[in-house]
Amino acid sequence: MKNIQKNTIPKHRKLHLIFRFLQGSKLYFAAAVAASLVSTILNALTPQIFRFSIDEVLSGSSGTMGSSGTMGSSGTSGSYLSSHLWVLALMIVAVAIASGIFTYISRTNTARAGENFAKNLRDTLFIHVQKLPMRWHDRNQTGDIIQRCTSDVEVIRGFVVTQLLEVFRTAFLVLTSFVMMFSMNVKLSCIVLLFVPVVVVYSTVFYRLIAKRFTTADEAEGELSTVVQENATGVRVVRAFGREQFEMERFDKKNNAFAKLWIRLGTLSGLYWGIGDLITGLQVIAVIIFGVVEAVNGSISVGEFVAFAAYNSTLVWPIRGLGRILSDMSKAGVSFERVDYIIRSQEEAYGKTDEKGGKEREHSGGKYDISFRHVSFGYEEGKDVLRDISFTVPEGSTFGILGGTGSGKSTVIQLLSRLYELEENRGSICIGGRAVKDIHIEELRRNIGMVLQEPFLYSRTIRENIAASVPGASLEEIRYAAQIACIDDAIMSFPDGYDTLVGERGVTLSGGQKQRIAIARMLLRKAPIMVFDDSLSAVDSQTDYRIRCALKEHMREATVILISHRVTSLMGADEILVLNQGKIEERGTHGELIRRNGIYRRIYEIQMSRDDRDMMGQDEKDKKNKKDKMSKEDKKKEDKMDGGIINGSI
Repeated sequence: MKNIQKNTIPKHRKLHLIFRFLQGSKLYFAAAVAASLVSTILNALTPQIFRFSIDEVLSGSSGTMGSSGTMGSSGTSGSYLSSHLWVLALMIVAVAIASGIFTYISRTNTARAGENFAKNLRDTLFIHVQKLPMRWHDRNQTGDIIQRCTSDVEVIRGFVVTQLLEVFRTAFLVLTSFVMMFSMNVKLSCIVLLFVPVVVVYSTVFYRLIAKRFTTADEAEGELSTVVQENATGVRVVRAFGREQFEMERFDKKNNAFAKLWIRLGTLSGLYWGIGDLITGLQVIAVIIFGVVEAVNGSISVGEFVAFAAYNSTLVWPIRGLGRILSDMSKAGVSFERVDYIIRSQEEAYGKTDEKGGKEREHSGGKYDISFRHVSFGYEEGKDVLRDISFTVPEGSTFGILGGTGSGKSTVIQLLSRLYELEENRGSICIGGRAVKDIHIEELRRNIGMVLQEPFLYSRTIRENIAASVPGASLEEIRYAAQIACIDDAIMSFPDGYDTLVGERGVTLSGGQKQRIAIARMLLRKAPIMVFDDSLSAVDSQTDYRIRCALKEHMREATVILISHRVTSLMGADEILVLNQGKIEERGTHGELIRRNGIYRRIYEIQMSRDDRDMMGQDEKDKKNKKDKMSKEDKKKEDKMDGGIINGSI
């Protein structure tokens, strides 16, 4: 499996994604921005109150320093101070309370906007992943997909609702502060302004350096997630083969690589903040030195100097914070690209529209005969798994496919249900005379019930697992399907019966029990086409026989396709296809294939002489004997038994 491809998207595309997923939250976001700006304006008033206090109340004059360095005074000012100090204190408190209220409004609306944004993005990703073709899933690692749908979404959410809001607030704060500063002293303001491009330049350089490293770090995190996910999923296999040490070393290797990348990022970030401290220190020193000179020369009052110093300090951290914003922006940019790769991946084709451009056509629900015509297919270019195969499955019949590993038998079913799309000029597949590519995919799969070779069970109750195919099914319907699948007795023997929790992927059940529950789930759907992809491989021969007999009795009208490597599972089929390396080697009924003395006959003899004779009624001793040592009487009994099966006893 390959890693997900890199994808670079333009800035306007990122903005489009932001506004797209802010649907339903734009008012919250706008309210958060507006409240934050009001809070910034209120905070900008505080230095002006101090300026007024110093110049007009404490000094009682303009507040400028004379040559002696003392401030002027008057008796009136002391009386004024003692009479109105509470008014100034009340103004500061009122500004602080108002600023706190608007900050609260901003934060609460930010939280609402952020969670709605993340929810919309997660919903879109999850729904879209469900619609992506199997080829896409084959190319991409599960752990990396999970990370993109969770961790990367949180990174984007944090940037959009926190850092993006901070960008608006910082820009407005810088603008407001510079307006106030220029209104008090142009020379000092120009000195401060000289430091801004320096900060912007080195922050931009830092942004470009760190963006590449964030991309590498995210890829490493995806690989680490994949290792953890695979280990957790296959924990029984790992322990069964004693591979714990190997898995620990594998994890340690990925974990060390991931840690080293973040250490490098931390080093680079530390260098940025160190340079920032130096520039900030120089800026503050410059303001103090030139401010004192201006105050001594009488160009600025003491109150104005104090207020100017306060505005300068207010500017320091937002400008310093530009690096953090750019750092988060670079990480969010990487996450945007990773998420956008999923969003822009093409969904599987659902079906063609009609000639008038109307809605997608659905299967009419007529006949369910199946035909393959000159079908060739490969998962990789130039490596065909199926080579020019053609066959027909009449409606209501039972069709068997026999083949070894890699013969292409499971591929036949995946093409029928359009889990993989058949390429143009590579043959045709039809149901009821209509090409499957022209049938709406939901309708197509609704009419095909499948039990795959590796049954998947949810971490829920047995009842919920069976009812997954028909939500809302009654317990009676569920039990009826389970009885046909020969699993009802086993389920009822559990203490909690159908309410028994099966654990993750059905870990508390045996392989045969999981297969039979999966069969019951498919039977509950009552689809007109039923496919069993080696789905009885984990049950014993007698249970296999019982299940097939029950299916034959209760599902007479369904078109059934049986795929198996076990001959006994296919002997009752109306026609059997033998695949070998993607080609049709033989076809016919069980009796016809036995008489041809080909591959099917050889497989039959090997399997029947080894472990399937118990289904035929032979005792354990006869099952272990070889055919060449059997007596003529035993041989006749076996041949007679074979004839009964060939004549359709099942």
